[in-house]
Amino acid sequence: MNMLSTLAAEVATELKTRAQTVAVSESSAGGLISAALLAIPGASAYYLGGGVIYTREARRILLEIPDEDVRHVVPLSEDYVTRCAVAIRTKLGATWSVAEIGTTGPTGSRYGIPAGVCWLVVDGPVRRSRLIENAGADREPNMWAYTQAALNLLHEAILAQP
Repeated sequence: MNMLSTLAAEVATELKTRAQTVAVSESSAGGLISAALLAIPGASAYYLGGGVIYTREARRILLEIPDEDVRHVVPLSEDYVTRCAVAIRTKLGATWSVAEIGTTGPTGSRYGIPAGVCWLVVDGPVRRSRLIENAGADREPNMWAYTQAALNLLHEAILAQP
């Protein structure tokens, strides 16, 4: 198995077994979360879609979250990422969603958050969130770390559902 399918194998098995679906809103992972989920044969049984929501315009158009709804919300925050997770799950009618926003490096965000920080939210029958702080400025390793953490969080949430 290659790296992408290794990351998503357990999640895919659980989703297929439970006949559940997932949608993804990712930013700094750059599509790697979706790619990992799609690397598994039979992904059409559980993957409904998603997007790389990298700009405010993408958030407005693809997630239909207007500026007024997030005017006083820091983009790299649990509140903001939860809104993204709920929006993509609702829009696609998925059982689960995964949303992620982070700073990959080499520099931090314009909001003063250093490289290597990421908020993840899984929304569905169980909601989970996690702050990742790698404290590193190496862009690609951070993207992979966020992807793995997002898939691990989704797996934990699936296993925790009633």
